[in-house]
Amino acid sequence: MGSIKNYDDEVSIETENRKLTIEFINIVHDLWYDKSIELVLFKNSLIDKRASEVLNLISYAKQFINKPISITDILSISKSIHELDLQPSKLDIGKLVYEFHLNTNKHLYKTEFVKHQLKEIKKIKKQLPKDVILYGFGRIGRLLTRELMVQIGRGSQLRLRAIVTRGEIDQSVLEKRASLLRTDSVHGNFLGTVEVDLENNALIINGTTVYMISASKPENIDYNKYQITDALVIDNTGAFRGFKELSRHLASKGASKVLLTAPSEGIPNIVYGVNHKKHNPELESIYSAASCTTNAITPILKVIEENYGIKKGHIETVHAYTNDQNLVDNMHSKHRRGRAAALNMVITETGAASAATKALPKLKGKLTSNAVRVPVPNGSLAILNLQLKTSANKDSLNAIMKQNALDGELVEQIKYSINKELVSTDIIGTTAPCIFDSEATITNDETVVLYVWYDNEYGYTHQVIRLAKYISEVRRFTYY
Repeated sequence: MGSIKNYDDEVSIETENRKLTIEFINIVHDLWYDKSIELVLFKNSLIDKRASEVLNLISYAKQFINKPISITDILSISKSIHELDLQPSKLDIGKLVYEFHLNTNKHLYKTEFVKHQLKEIKKIKKQLPKDVILYGFGRIGRLLTRELMVQIGRGSQLRLRAIVTRGEIDQSVLEKRASLLRTDSVHGNFLGTVEVDLENNALIINGTTVYMISASKPENIDYNKYQITDALVIDNTGAFRGFKELSRHLASKGASKVLLTAPSEGIPNIVYGVNHKKHNPELESIYSAASCTTNAITPILKVIEENYGIKKGHIETVHAYTNDQNLVDNMHSKHRRGRAAALNMVITETGAASAATKALPKLKGKLTSNAVRVPVPNGSLAILNLQLKTSANKDSLNAIMKQNALDGELVEQIKYSINKELVSTDIIGTTAPCIFDSEATITNDETVVLYVWYDNEYGYTHQVIRLAKYISEVRRFTYY
């Protein structure tokens, strides 16, 4: 038996940690609302988080990087950031604390250290905010609304101004739209306010007016009369897929760019973090954010291809059921999708493999894919069975994936899980589009089987927002 712990001492330490955490949370919100500086902890959002949630994130961070990161260190570095005159930015407080521990010059004050690490921030030019219009208000549309309103801060990046739907807009419709936004069976309650403004056909979300516009033809809408100009239209209806159809948005008054939340032919299919830099927002106006599965598998495939090379592979997705399936057995245009979604595992097709090769052309012709829809409402899994050009073992492969999750261009895309008990409900609400399950990795010389979880709604929504900021040229300086 180990030494007996003093209970009163433990309570005293925990109380002090929570007091320090509350102080840190106040700094997080002061930076966000006063200076448009967002602090995250190893990619995890800190806005609107409770003390217990922040302490849990710190616990995960200590296990993840095997370094003694404490709330005391985090608070100290955040105070140093608060003292500096910085431009709007997104800063990983975990990375800064980790680097301070590695810093060999122990005499360097924390404020001087932070100033040195963030010196590139001065080179970022000032950006004008971008008006956003959501065309469609389904699952992704409502999550986009939630996230855009949470991220609005001082309105220096994306500003949600209007939502376009079909059909008449009256008091009943507005109230139903508001209710669906406030509450969600999967993602819980919206941590904000939603009110109905019938006089202006609008929803007042967190005190900000968002107009509800009824239209069936996008080219007939005059956004200028709502004082909306040079806007980005995010089309999440799935009704328009090709370049010609999506160009109809640009024929409206007030829209200048279009982003489709689905795969497409004839327009750039972008997996943010993988191939977005190959496209210049000043030269192209219509983009696709590909699919949730494509965003989940492509970052992992990129890491494996660059480090081992891929001969060929098969991707099987175990996917949550979606709205295009039937609730009970009925006719459907697709084979098997007519059977009751909540009662059956349903084999169906997915274009994720071919879509991934649009972002990674080296893999063209090397991948196949299929899908099994399963009776869960959200949370999916991709199983990558790959034949490599060089042999791999579990420890070295996991180490490479962990390094990419910690540093480099894919830190927002890959979350590295060390949880031995991970199941699908655990990943709901994850902002990264893919969660690499390090405990499940299987290697056998040149054959590997990798398990990649993804919140097919929430993780994908954040990829859409990242791409929206890039093509709107409002992405802040980031330090990950």
